[in-house]
Amino acid sequence: MFRALFHLLASLPLPVLHRVGRLVGMLVYALPGRYRRRLLQNARQAGYHDPSFARQAAAETGAMILETPRIWLHTEECLDLTDSADDQVVRNALAEGRGILYLTPHLGCFEITARYTTKHGPITVMYRPPRQSFLEPIMQHARDMPGLKAVPASTQGVREFVRALKRGEAVGMLPDQVPSSGDGIWTPFFGKQAYTMTLASKLALQTGVAVILTAGERLPGGKGWRIHYLRLPEPLPSSPQALTASINSAMETLIRRFPQQYLWSYNRYKIPEEAPPRPADPPQ
Repeated sequence: MFRALFHLLASLPLPVLHRVGRLVGMLVYALPGRYRRRLLQNARQAGYHDPSFARQAAAETGAMILETPRIWLHTEECLDLTDSADDQVVRNALAEGRGILYLTPHLGCFEITARYTTKHGPITVMYRPPRQSFLEPIMQHARDMPGLKAVPASTQGVREFVRALKRGEAVGMLPDQVPSSGDGIWTPFFGKQAYTMTLASKLALQTGVAVILTAGERLPGGKGWRIHYLRLPEPLPSSPQALTASINSAMETLIRRFPQQYLWSYNRYKIPEEAPPRPADPPQ
């Protein structure tokens, strides 16, 4: 039943999916509960206090969810609706003969970004098996495209990342996922201490690659997506702690380009079990 619904959604035109998704997103937001509270709290933490902003953010979350089936099952058609004014950022990095570490926050359409970057060369991305088992074969089909290799979020996957980067290729990961205990540090994110993964920083410092943040902005009217690139200035900070803080700061800059499309409902400030004590927030 779920697979049939997934295929049905994938067959609908993108403008329809976005309109329905935004409507569903606003309806869910209208219900009192943890989702609404967290979205409001996180958006206000970043300085977005207008109630209309929160409603727009919820609507964009709905659009993100409903566009996913179409991207997974009709990738080439979706790539035809995707472009970027920042491709020179990637070309410049490739001309240096180094690999690229793409960092894609929960912003806009993060399903389209890795697929779009294959135009510049092969990319290896990390994935976690879905909680819903019926999605696994669909995800496997979605990952099966030229130039895109998916590896598990495990020690094996990290080794694959290092090999790809040393070959001068690209890898991609989500930098704003809360890591498990012992795999992160506390560092500010929109002025509040957030437990943040250090894997991206360690990979960059170990391999000496270019670090580029990227996100796919959802265009109005179901017209597709615009890919944004933001490269971290070099030389990079020399410690994982300092580089992780720089990555968080760069994420804030990218998010503020189209903030309604960030996943404010994500539990970004949760405290994992056995994580070190949360330090005080920096002065505002």
